[in-house]
This record gives sequence, structure tokens and C-alpha cells, in this order.
Amino acid sequence: MSISKEEAAHRAASDLELIAWVDEDDRVLGALPRAELRERGLIGRGTYILLFNSAGELCVHRRTESKAIYPGYWDVAAGGMVQADESFAESAARELEEELGVGGVELTAHECFFFDQPGNRLWCAVFSAVWDGPLRLQPEEVSEARFIPVDQALADSRQQPYCPDSLAALQRYIDRQA
Repeated sequence: MSISKEEAAHRAASDLELIAWVDEDDRVLGALPRAELRERGLIGRGTYILLFNSAGELCVHRRTESKAIYPGYWDVAAGGMVQADESFAESAARELEEELGVGGVELTAHECFFFDQPGNRLWCAVFSAVWDGPLRLQPEEVSEARFIPVDQALADSRQQPYCPDSLAALQRYIDRQA
């Protein structure tokens, strides 16, 4: 699948963003370009926002093919890398607005955990929010989105490619709610 010029330009700019670089204990070591963190196997910070509607359905979206990791995968959380000058909460609010066009909504913080896979090593902060308004998708990052029951998202994740990091965030959220 080919990517548009806009997606390619967005990806190039994204790879240059300065991201918070941390150690295994989530202590800030500095800031590095996103691509360098990924290529060197270093640890960054990421946010995961589980967006529900008032019926309890979860927003799932498909990532564009231009994404550096998990291109074309389904994702159960909006979110992304925490920039060098941001807190987890600031990053979560920014990412939710950028990716899904949802702003001014109350974010509930849940927990932080360490996710460690080759090419994706992150301290992850999990947030949730409720939204019944329209979604405005960022075309360079999100190709489609819909609200579905959580059980359906989990079942779909066994049949289709879903981002393992956001699935880990969702599972931790579910376990803590039980």
C-alpha cells in the first residue's frame, strides 16, 4: 500500500520530534529524536487514552500505513510519545486532540507501566475519557475509527493485527476495573 506525500512528510517530521528519554525506572535522562530512541532500543514515554462513549463502547482506530511501528494495525487507544517538555497528562490531551479531534474532555489517569518489546520500549501512562461527540480523524495517522464493545475489540484482536502496547494498556485497565 502506498503512502501519500502528506503522510510521508508527517512521518519525517515525527521522527525528528524530541521525545523524553528515560531509564528502566522512568527517570528522565534527556531528550532524543523519536527515530533515534527507536533505532538504539532506548526507552521513551508514551500515553494511551482509552476513549469510551457513554454506552461503554471503546473507540478503536486503524493506524495509517506510514506509521513507524505497527503500520495499518488496529489500535484500542489514542496516544503517542511524550515530548521532552511535556508531562504524561499534557501529552495525553494533545494526542487525543490531534488523532481523534477530541478536546476539552476530562482525562482520568489510571496507572503507569513498563512495556518492553524490540523497537518499542516505553513507560506507558494509561488514561480514559468519555466522549459522545463527533470524531475528527488526523488523516496522516488514523485511517478509520469506530466505537465497538470492549469484548468485540478483544475478540477482533485475536483475528486481526492490533497494537500490542495498547492492548496491554487496555488489559491492565480491565483488570483494575474488575
